Amino acid sequence: MPRAGDQAPLRGPHWKREHYIPVRKSELVALLLNEPDLSGRSGIAFEQLCRLLSASFHFHYHDLLENLKDTYAAFDPDAEAAPPQPKSDTDADTADTADTEEQSQLDALFADFSNLLERCNFQQLSHNDIEEAMKATSEWGINLWVDFDVFERLDVYARGDIIGLRGRRRLWNWYRTEQVETPIYQRLVLIFRLRDGVQHGAQQTDGQQTGRAPDGEEEDQAVYIKIFKNIPKMDLEMLLPGARVRMTLLDQTKIFVPTLAGVGITLFKIVTQALTLLATGIYGLLVFLGLVGGTIGYGVKSFLGYMHTKDKYQLNLTRSLFYQNLDNNAGVLFRLIDEAEEQEFREAILAYFIMWREPKQLWTQQKIDAAVERFLMKKTGLDIDFEVDDALQKLVRLELVEKNAAGNYSVLSLDDALACLDKSWDNFFPYHKPGE
Repeated sequence: MPRAGDQAPLRGPHWKREHYIPVRKSELVALLLNEPDLSGRSGIAFEQLCRLLSASFHFHYHDLLENLKDTYAAFDPDAEAAPPQPKSDTDADTADTADTEEQSQLDALFADFSNLLERCNFQQLSHNDIEEAMKATSEWGINLWVDFDVFERLDVYARGDIIGLRGRRRLWNWYRTEQVETPIYQRLVLIFRLRDGVQHGAQQTDGQQTGRAPDGEEEDQAVYIKIFKNIPKMDLEMLLPGARVRMTLLDQTKIFVPTLAGVGITLFKIVTQALTLLATGIYGLLVFLGLVGGTIGYGVKSFLGYMHTKDKYQLNLTRSLFYQNLDNNAGVLFRLIDEAEEQEFREAILAYFIMWREPKQLWTQQKIDAAVERFLMKKTGLDIDFEVDDALQKLVRLELVEKNAAGNYSVLSLDDALACLDKSWDNFFPYHKPGE
């Protein structure tokens, strides 16, 4: 993969339309407030509506974050606060109960995390998707082999399935930068748990360790969460623990062919001249030993060349992930909660605005969907597959939009919508003093 300085902007077209709206919340509000329909008092009221709507979503997602933090606490490898330890009990039934509770918590964590990723408009990659990506490597990537047996559970999610443009320098192009199209995931999220004992350095049959946690950080219960940006599809395996460098045929040829050739030439000389050299006495013996030592030295040099090539791959991997890793473990939860909150707001405010602008229109779900997509294309140039059903569900739940028996939707005026949201906000904490 390229270094940070070699990476070109991602300007390629999307492979497919997605639900995610890549516009910041504040930028979207500013865009809407610049519309002619929102001048004067209407603009002030709409801005207040945006603030109340944003606060309502923030309150909801704060609760969701707290629940996720509680669910993840028992599996967080970075946790500082130690959970209370129950008294030791050797009873087998107690141990079985603890194992059952742990499994239940683990299932709940993966289910809640999947739900959060869905709200952020990520798509879960199937095992076939992952295996297909591993069949090749990009021109910047590392050829790796992954042992999936090290994982107890592994889920991979992606968003932003695009064709990106990246810079490449080649010898026959006089090392001038040329732009090439590369299939890329703009965001990639991993959540996984390693099998018991793997963190403690379980051995492969060839003696190499895979999936090993750093010394002093061996966590049997740990669940690891990671998020990356701009990952070429064909280099997906480089993000997985348990991945080992697989030397390419060219690398193997450069290492082993000269070694075998040198050994073959040396052996031929030894066989053809051994008797002559030995006949000359001590001097001949020294020359013979020199030839043997030279052969061994050549083999050692070739082996060191192999190790150097492998270290070069590892350096490339480390350098790439340094720039492309966005967050880890609990930090990923905070980032994704923020993304989901903003996405929920963007969908809701766009659907409300489109209907509010033409309140007398007979709005159906299909008409709202098409109108929002046209608006986004015209104002931002983004070809979005607007998630209209989700947006309308939120607005109906907040009572800003009503649905009649015929399946048509009508929207509240700005004043009525503000009053409705203000009432909902006041009732978030249903505490009243006696007599009120």
